[in-house]
Amino acid sequence: GFDSLSGYLAKPPYFGAIIGRYGNRIGNATFKIDTATYQLAANDGKQHLHGGNKGYDKVVWDAQPSDSTASLTLTYLSKDGEEGYPGNLSITVVYTLTDDDELLMEYSAETDKTTPVNLTNHSYFNLTGDVANTILGHQLQVHADKYTPVDAGLIPTGELKAVKDGPFDFLQPHQIGERIAQVPGGYDHNFVLSRTTSDLELVATLSDSISGRKLEVYTTEPGLQFYSGNFLDGSIKTSSGQPIQQHAALCLETQHFPDSPNKPAFPSTLLKPGEKYHTVTKYKITLQ
Repeated sequence: GFDSLSGYLAKPPYFGAIIGRYGNRIGNATFKIDTATYQLAANDGKQHLHGGNKGYDKVVWDAQPSDSTASLTLTYLSKDGEEGYPGNLSITVVYTLTDDDELLMEYSAETDKTTPVNLTNHSYFNLTGDVANTILGHQLQVHADKYTPVDAGLIPTGELKAVKDGPFDFLQPHQIGERIAQVPGGYDHNFVLSRTTSDLELVATLSDSISGRKLEVYTTEPGLQFYSGNFLDGSIKTSSGQPIQQHAALCLETQHFPDSPNKPAFPSTLLKPGEKYHTVTKYKITLQ
């Protein structure tokens, strides 16, 4: 993270941020709802990424601490037409720290016009606690037997492809660096979670042998974006002056699938007036 607001408002790596209105990418920065076409900012080549030029990572949310629990309630009204999206979207995100070393993130939203919504958190992790170490030695397990292959613009092709026996097979724990060379550009892909319920469920485990730390990811969402910090380039430094280089950290972003507004076969991200958007994600830290 950064020590002041200016770091967050600069060119993004999206450190620690809430992402919206649509986390991840929308192909050709456009989508349709019924007969209406909506044009978004093309801020990632031809694609729309993480809400556009001024996504939710670039706005200051209203914050209200709780008197009774270790929690913070964040609210934001995303106005009709903001970054090209239809509808006034009223959003609440509650962060809660539990006595079990968990960070619970609960997302809620309502709209007055039909709109796509896909909120997530973009925290980066390096379980060694030292960015001089890469995350290539971390072990990752993801409960997903399929993933969504992407084109050159990192937009899903629409296929749900089996992970079995390939570099995306994390059904059993694997070191991230073990097969990353087989993935051009590194990991930046959506995993189709093998869910058994719609409740909060363990979907991924990250562990580090240097520190003995383990991170568990629980979510109600159908997808998980594993991003191996491919675009970190040393231009951003820690508060102690250490450059944050490629693969110095990774993200495990719980989500609906990228480009869902243009992929009718994917789980829908459309929120309609009168409906309530509600998802929950939990990060839990333990020692092995």
